[in-house]
Amino acid sequence: MRIRINLLPHREARRERQKKTFYALTLLSFVAGIALVGLVWSVLQGYISAQQERNQYIENENRKLDVQIKEIATLRQEIEALRARQRAVEDLQADRNQPVYLMDELTKQTPEGIYLRAIKQEDRKVNVTGWAASNERVSEFLRNLQNNSKYLERPELVEIKIAGQTPQNVQRRLFEFSLNFFLRPTPERAQLQQAARGAPAQRPGQPAPGAAPKKQ
Repeated sequence: MRIRINLLPHREARRERQKKTFYALTLLSFVAGIALVGLVWSVLQGYISAQQERNQYIENENRKLDVQIKEIATLRQEIEALRARQRAVEDLQADRNQPVYLMDELTKQTPEGIYLRAIKQEDRKVNVTGWAASNERVSEFLRNLQNNSKYLERPELVEIKIAGQTPQNVQRRLFEFSLNFFLRPTPERAQLQQAARGAPAQRPGQPAPGAAPKKQ
């Protein structure tokens, strides 16, 4: 029977195996760490890219909204300009008969002994200057404007004094006066204001809302 004796240093061989195992595990851990870092970096890059895309989308949409807001502002300005023109045209149409009403009312309300010299209108305010035979005639003129006129209101005497210059065909002493009054809205403007408030304009002869119809 043979007996085998191992003369190799078994401890050195074991250390060598352990060292190789350690190096292998270290290398494996290093590779695994690099792979994990790469995976985390890829995931983070995906999140960052997605967020950047969302941010870019939001910026693009904001630019579109800015353009739309500017277009809306421009449209509003154009609409306001058109409305202003429309109101100007409506005002002209509503007030086109105003001079007729004014002259007609002055003809009706001017008493005998009053001589009108000049009429000046600024918007709805009217200034009238003229001559009067007496203070009482001026007072009567003011009362007529206040109480009897459908289209004139709020008469106010500005001044009255002895006239330094009188009409050529009048030989007696006269008083020079100046007064102001205001024009009431014409029927056309009243209808326009009612339409603007949403109330239907009442036609001549049309019964008021809620009134019982006339029996035939």
